[in-house]
Amino acid sequence: MFRSYYGLAFNPFDKQLTLEKDRFQSRDMGEMLHRLDYLKETRGIGVFTARPGMGKTFALRCFAKSLNPSLYHMEYICLSTVSVAEFYKQLCAILGVDSKGGKPGMFRAIQEQIYYLYKEKRQPLLLAVDEAQYLSAGILNDIKMILNYGYDSVNCFTLILCGEPHLNNTLRRPVHEALRQRITVHYNFQGLSDKEVSEYVLHKISCAGGAPSIIGTAALSAIHSHSQGNPRLVDNLMTDALALGAQMDQKSITPEVILAAVGNQNLT
Repeated sequence: MFRSYYGLAFNPFDKQLTLEKDRFQSRDMGEMLHRLDYLKETRGIGVFTARPGMGKTFALRCFAKSLNPSLYHMEYICLSTVSVAEFYKQLCAILGVDSKGGKPGMFRAIQEQIYYLYKEKRQPLLLAVDEAQYLSAGILNDIKMILNYGYDSVNCFTLILCGEPHLNNTLRRPVHEALRQRITVHYNFQGLSDKEVSEYVLHKISCAGGAPSIIGTAALSAIHSHSQGNPRLVDNLMTDALALGAQMDQKSITPEVILAAVGNQNLT
């Protein structure tokens, strides 16, 4: 109901309706995309960490959308807790190679396919592993071995590890020293600044055909203080605020409406 009340074509704060072309270019988004653009040319490992809801997976999606498929082969894995064997089987599946022969056979098939994409097809692999904080020491160790080509003289593919901040603690362990030395780029999301929260909300409203008068300046400030610059919390808060505002017959979202939405979201 609030869509028609506020003149919106759709709920601009529903992540399922957010198109890559309509992304808000926050500092975090820009920093991650800049590093990924560098990484796709140099190859190696990129590590991107953020608290849940900060937008790293969406940034990754935007990057994938920007790639020329005739020049790059992008694959994405979202991990829960898996064993080394399961991880190998997932890699075999996405690369379209046989998963027979146990771990040695899968390892060989994976390396050969990665090298084929790089050398013969001229479409180097970019492998993005999301929720990488769940990677076991065994998987991280095998990733290091998969990276070894030509006596460690050639980077054949790009590995992108995305996860929550404690992924950094895992990578700092002495056992992962060799892998950590291979990390080419590293970025930890900072969250939206106070100014960016206001710009983010107004940008999303504009993308749905709404007017900036839908929300007042004081209400925008209230959103930042309760969301701590987390885009997902901003989205949830604004969806609630729009629904409440329409129910309360508020043509413009006020701080009071935001506070009511904060109570609904248990953000107090």
